[in-house]
Amino acid sequence: MTQSGRAWKYGDNVNTDVIFPGKYTYTLRERDEIAAHALEDLDPTFVANVQPGDVIVAGINWGCGSSREQAATCLVYNGVGAVIAESISRIFYRNALNNGLLAIVCPEAARAIQPGDKVAIDLAASEIRFSAGTFRFPPFSPSIMGIVDAGGLVPYVQCKLAAQATAYGDGVR
Repeated sequence: MTQSGRAWKYGDNVNTDVIFPGKYTYTLRERDEIAAHALEDLDPTFVANVQPGDVIVAGINWGCGSSREQAATCLVYNGVGAVIAESISRIFYRNALNNGLLAIVCPEAARAIQPGDKVAIDLAASEIRFSAGTFRFPPFSPSIMGIVDAGGLVPYVQCKLAAQATAYGDGVR
């Protein structure tokens, strides 16, 4: 699986409140409402200009702060294909994968990618390619790839349960 998009580059310690402002956490529910506020305090041009498949590139500790899931979902709802960073906070990493957003730690690539670069991510080869070269990252496990391919943890589990029900006939055990 290969995906590509344009790079949006941000710095170190971008926290969840900057990715998705906390003041909206309990008031917005719809996908389009959540998407409309992605990165609004950091980059007011983001929502108007992001394209499906675009990639967030960041420094260290991307997604630090609270555990709010909207920090990942607002990016997914805007069509962001991946986050590539020098490091990613543990909670954001899990929220991203649970929502089908690739979260790739590759410090060398994150430092070398420039804003606007066309970035291609080859998951089969565990490579990030762009004008400055090709950079390898640790491969994802088959279970993580299954979650990302399914579009998140909930659809992944639903698919697994449906397959299990089919294998057992009526699904009751």
